[in-house]
Amino acid sequence: MARPARSSPVKPGPVEFVDVTLRDAHQCLWSTRMTTAMMTPILPAIDRAGYAFINILGGAVFDVCVRFLRESPWERMSALTARLDTPCDALTRGQSLYTFELFPDDVVELNMQRLAAHGIRRATVYDALNDNRNLESSIRAAHACGMTVNAMVVYAVSPVHDDAYFAARVKELVALGADTISLKDPSGLLLPARAATLLPVFRKAAGRVPVELHSHCQSGRTVDVYAHAIAAGFDYLQTAATPLANGASLPSVDDVSGRVAALGRSHRLDAGALREAREWFHWLCLREGKPMGKVATFDPAQWEHQIPGGMVSNLHSQLAQMGLSDKLPQILEETAVVREDLGYPILVSPFAQYIVTQAVLNVVQGERYRTIPDEVKKYASGAYGRLAARPSDRFLGRANLDPGALARERAGSRIEPWLPRLRREHGPHVDDDTLLLHAFYPRDLVAAIQPLPSPLPARSTPLHELVAWLATRKDVEYGRIRFADVEMTFGN
Repeated sequence: MARPARSSPVKPGPVEFVDVTLRDAHQCLWSTRMTTAMMTPILPAIDRAGYAFINILGGAVFDVCVRFLRESPWERMSALTARLDTPCDALTRGQSLYTFELFPDDVVELNMQRLAAHGIRRATVYDALNDNRNLESSIRAAHACGMTVNAMVVYAVSPVHDDAYFAARVKELVALGADTISLKDPSGLLLPARAATLLPVFRKAAGRVPVELHSHCQSGRTVDVYAHAIAAGFDYLQTAATPLANGASLPSVDDVSGRVAALGRSHRLDAGALREAREWFHWLCLREGKPMGKVATFDPAQWEHQIPGGMVSNLHSQLAQMGLSDKLPQILEETAVVREDLGYPILVSPFAQYIVTQAVLNVVQGERYRTIPDEVKKYASGAYGRLAARPSDRFLGRANLDPGALARERAGSRIEPWLPRLRREHGPHVDDDTLLLHAFYPRDLVAAIQPLPSPLPARSTPLHELVAWLATRKDVEYGRIRFADVEMTFGN
């Protein structure tokens, strides 16, 4: 294990923890399929655990609630925040919010107002290009609504993503008034040796602003990375309950809190409440037939293509359906080439999808850039924001893009306001929550949303949970449960 560097003094205060189990953990391991009813029974224990914030919403959660679970994400927020005293956090993707489309400032501002109205107390924002101009409207609107702002810098590996690059992005966020600044490592690319040099630079660039680490576990070394953050004086660490930690998810709160103690810093976590949450999510995985996270095996190819782990598995499945499974290694290699040609975009939504799509086309068609999707051209033209580096002449030539004509202004400034048109289309009596859903989704998806169950489930006894679950199993005809002094049987 790499020894954490102590290049900056350890802060005297406790390390604070942010729980991501109700958002990013099941997003990574369960394809975001945890329902609100699965969450509510364990909320009292999570609330007692001593977290600084509980992250309950992000782009994928919002989208899956609408498209697949038929839940209102606004109702979910209200249901959770009403049951939690711990401040709740919601994540949005800058000008894109929850989808891949760019929205005007008036939609971004109304969205922040509705987050606050539904009990969100901290807004976490990031831009997939690290073009912090795309966060200006979010930060301004969140502060106007009384929320604090956690602004993220997205980590990537390339010749242009050096210490100076990350320090410059952090200083921009300080100037924008971020209350907390996070390093977001969505693909688990940050290794201990790099963390030892980068994290002290990140901490120094933020000055008096607290800093936070959010890193996924694809490398199998992420707990060591967190140890470097603890030693470098990071204030907040994002973790997940153990059954939904590791793999493509974030590290376990149990493992990371152990490192905090070993490195001489303190925390406020309650071991009993963490154990109760751990046991609930372990049971939930069994009950729902969902996977638990496992420590990942180090794969050097990850640092070449840099595709998030969940997206690789989805790509493999899609290629199998088309009879192209044998093309996966070549597509992964081509992804690295496309990424270099496009100026080293960070492979996070939506740009991960764009780059992989271009790589698939190049391989399947047997010719590089024979077909270039419109979204890839928009990216290369600067329509989404400032690129980390200029696209290659090879790509620009095939795309018929003039390097001198690339967009320079802030992306949101080019989009006319939407709210007047939406209000005309949907009438004066539609509420703001529904109006925003219509901004994001077609009418049929909005119309299909169902109200949450009433009442939502509360925590019952483990015995009641077990018997109720066994009663749903078609493959169980007879059972026997033995206690210390009594035996219970059931069956046909």
